Amino acid sequence: MNADPDHEHTLYLPDFCTSATTLAIVLIVELTAFVLTLARQSAVVDFWTDLVRTSLFLLWIGLTGAALLCVLRGWLANLSVAAGSAAVMTLIALLVAAISACAWLIGHSRLVVESGGTALFPARPLIFALRNVCIGLVVSGLALRYFYVAHEWRVSVELRAAARVHALQARIRPHFLFNSMNTIASLTRSDPPRAESAVQDLADLFRATLSDKHHTITLAEELEVARTYQRMEQLRLGTRLEVQWNTESLPGTALVPGLMIQPLLENAIYHGIEPRPEGGRVTISGEISAGLITIVVRNPLGAGPQQRDGNRLALANIRERLELMYGERALMKSGSFDGEYIVTLRFPLIEQPAAGGPAAS
Repeated sequence: MNADPDHEHTLYLPDFCTSATTLAIVLIVELTAFVLTLARQSAVVDFWTDLVRTSLFLLWIGLTGAALLCVLRGWLANLSVAAGSAAVMTLIALLVAAISACAWLIGHSRLVVESGGTALFPARPLIFALRNVCIGLVVSGLALRYFYVAHEWRVSVELRAAARVHALQARIRPHFLFNSMNTIASLTRSDPPRAESAVQDLADLFRATLSDKHHTITLAEELEVARTYQRMEQLRLGTRLEVQWNTESLPGTALVPGLMIQPLLENAIYHGIEPRPEGGRVTISGEISAGLITIVVRNPLGAGPQQRDGNRLALANIRERLELMYGERALMKSGSFDGEYIVTLRFPLIEQPAAGGPAAS
């Protein structure tokens, strides 16, 4: 089996240019300095003085290393995983050796010697540098291993979610296709213009569900796909199906995972409307408050159980993609209440950026 070339050149390191990563480095450095100070138990220097000098020394290494990795991120991204790891380890070793040499030179400068602070600095530069380089390589190796495993886990989650999206995109229920074609066939003689419009809607629906643009689309596009699906089902169910849209307040430029609302409408019709001889109403409402978008889909309970395998698959797929895109800020709830089956989606507002501008959130 051949390795994926794109995967071999995927940069697994975090973005060291961000403030969050810088803060994490500072916290790790301070924790490491505290552990080293506890382990050293110097008889010459008291604990707090030793902690301060160790913290300053490690902060130089940590922040300088982060700055270098930030600057070299583009170059490292073009290397394979093995070559990139070796380059980072070499860079850290050279950086630690250079800062160790600088610390020794400062400790033996005239100003420090005359002030009597020589005891705070190392006496043997070679041993000091070698020891620091070894510690730096061990810590860097452990950190790189953690970054790699975390990156592989994220890639695995994304690939699994993408596979489930593709499965959902390819899963057009056969009965829907057959019924739509039968409806179109019956309209070709009685109402040719309407039949032509239905063919166009069916083509648009298949184009949207089979599109490769499965990561994110605008909310306006997602709502249009759902409305197209409604028009096709309306031809078959007629007055038995009523869909009430209360989505005027939703921002059409908001970015959402593709195929998020249409499967909910499909499930509502398939499980809640179709089994009822008298039909029923599906309500899709939405609002935005405090930077959060809430979308609620309601349908009457059908004669059979609402949670069939297809429904569970669609809900699990949507929940996973919401969490993947928005993290812990996304929420999805579903259940039966007062004779209705209700699905609630809540996620942060992330708008499509204007041409040349950053995304707003």
